[in-house]
Amino acid sequence: MRYFSFSFLSVFLLLSCGKTDQAPGAGGAPAKSSLTVNAVEGFVVKTSALTEKVTASGNLVPAEETELHPEASGRVVSLNLPEGKSVKKGDLLLKVFDDDLKTQLRKLETQLKQAEITEQRLGELLKVKGVSQQEYALAVLQAQTFRADMELLRINLTKTELRAPYDGVLGLRRISPGAYVTPATPITTLRSASALKLDFSVPEKYSQMLRIGQPIEFLVEGSTTPYRATIQATEQRINEGSRDLMVRAQVNDGRGLLPGAFAEVSLALGNKPQALMIPNQAIIPQARDKKVILAKGGKAKFVTVKTGVRQAGLIEITECLQPGDTVCTTGMLFLRPDAQVNFSKID
Repeated sequence: MRYFSFSFLSVFLLLSCGKTDQAPGAGGAPAKSSLTVNAVEGFVVKTSALTEKVTASGNLVPAEETELHPEASGRVVSLNLPEGKSVKKGDLLLKVFDDDLKTQLRKLETQLKQAEITEQRLGELLKVKGVSQQEYALAVLQAQTFRADMELLRINLTKTELRAPYDGVLGLRRISPGAYVTPATPITTLRSASALKLDFSVPEKYSQMLRIGQPIEFLVEGSTTPYRATIQATEQRINEGSRDLMVRAQVNDGRGLLPGAFAEVSLALGNKPQALMIPNQAIIPQARDKKVILAKGGKAKFVTVKTGVRQAGLIEITECLQPGDTVCTTGMLFLRPDAQVNFSKID
């Protein structure tokens, strides 16, 4: 009897719940919730001029930089390397022992004089047929051989000297007087003092916007005054690992700057006079795309958009919005598709 009463009570409760779930609308169909959100602020989409700026990291490099090495092996007998000082093109920086080469050169000079005398004597005898043509030719060849050997020794003598290849500033010297050096021995570094270059890289998508002669600005550590440079050349190849393009610019005025310094580069890559900009907070990030809430006919519409450049609290919209559209910027957590929207403020 108790079991029958419990079963009857359960059926009654189920029937009662089924009745309360039905809305009072016609035919028992569920009624839609008509939620209205009032604490919402909006922004009217309008066109504005947009300058696309890109920030990149770069390094200052000298216009010319050379690690100096001697051309000949030997003991250093003269050293003129004023560290951190300027030198002129052609200044003698280092001299290697060369007495043996000078002795060989004097010996060849004596042999050449004797060979020239023999050549002249045989030439006179050839005129009266006192010697054969072959004997005279051998004397001429001997004199030419001595001249060639002397020229080779003079070249070797110049290799015992290390001279500045251009005007510049010397770095720290790495040897001392009396040291034995070889062509593999680094002596010092010479850097051009006249100009600096700036190397930096930009993402691949901006590679087609660069042009030779384009002005740029950059900042260095410890300075708030921007320096200026002009794009000189590009690598003409995208780096396969980083997908960046290497760019080199000529610094307009490098006074007070040191090679190797870090630089923060800022360059303008394009102007869009009719760009659509909305506040950053209007964007709802999704897993694969971005959405905004568009107010149409007083109702909330969730629209997927494509974005472009970010600038000082604003972001560019490249697709799916038109000038005059109104997007929600606050209260978006409470909005649902087709919800009624009453704006408290519109910018």
